[in-house]
Amino acid sequence: MTYQDILRDRALADERLVVLTAENRALIRDLPPVLRDRFIDVGIAEQTMIGMAAGLALRGRIPVCHALAPFLLFRAYEFIRNSVAIPSLPVVLSGYIPGFLSDGNGPTHQALEDMSLMRGLPNMEVYCPADLEDLLAMLPHVLGTSKPAYLRITTQASGFAHSAFQAGRAEVLSVGRDVNIVVAGYLFREALRARDLLEEQGISTGLINIRCLKPLDEECLTEVLNSKSNIVTIEDHFRAGGLFTSLAELVAKRGIRAKIIPFAMNDQWFKPALLKEVLQYEGFTAEALSQKIFQEINTLMYVKFN
Repeated sequence: MTYQDILRDRALADERLVVLTAENRALIRDLPPVLRDRFIDVGIAEQTMIGMAAGLALRGRIPVCHALAPFLLFRAYEFIRNSVAIPSLPVVLSGYIPGFLSDGNGPTHQALEDMSLMRGLPNMEVYCPADLEDLLAMLPHVLGTSKPAYLRITTQASGFAHSAFQAGRAEVLSVGRDVNIVVAGYLFREALRARDLLEEQGISTGLINIRCLKPLDEECLTEVLNSKSNIVTIEDHFRAGGLFTSLAELVAKRGIRAKIIPFAMNDQWFKPALLKEVLQYEGFTAEALSQKIFQEINTLMYVKFN
């Protein structure tokens, strides 16, 4: 089963679903002859696509829009804000190659602020699957939501068997006494391996997969933040506005005493390269993350007891 398979089956079962793309067919190459006039390629015209999607939604259709994440969101932001978010129309925005998945592309093609922009819009839901398996697990729900939704497309398979998807609920793989890693998106696989490496060093480590950044699973995260363990956030996004900011806002909102150690891009775009080299250069491999987390914990423990 693929993204395209689920979209095709849903469209065949529900004639309201319309697939749009701004000349990006990577995920939906075989759909035009199947959907015929319900497949619309507007060319390199993302603003036009969002305007069309809003009009279709107003007429009872369910538009699913496809483009590279930076062009889908940044070029058409005003249209998304005014024509989709404000009237709260059920338009799905499928953003391709967000974050580090843009690997060989420079800053103009990198989406490291996408979650920040989308979660900042009233009515907009934000989904950040960990891998292909997670994407497929949540896609039926996303296609059926009555709200505007941004889906951060992740097509890298990990082979991990995720639990059943529940809207607005985090996936808790384990809870640690010493540290709990909270991750959103593609870096889940590195976070999973980092947890195992820390466990091998005698560090009791938990892992929480934030599948939906908005609505956020505040109850689960409040429990983790109150656990007196060290909290680490990992995301292929700018530090401002994404996962780390979401947890920091929750800490302030609920008056929780907790220290959060963020691992994200800090006010700079990543250096373009092959994906493996990007992770190594920017320090987001499992080995690099586990080492830095280990050092942070040791430093905090030293300060606490000295």
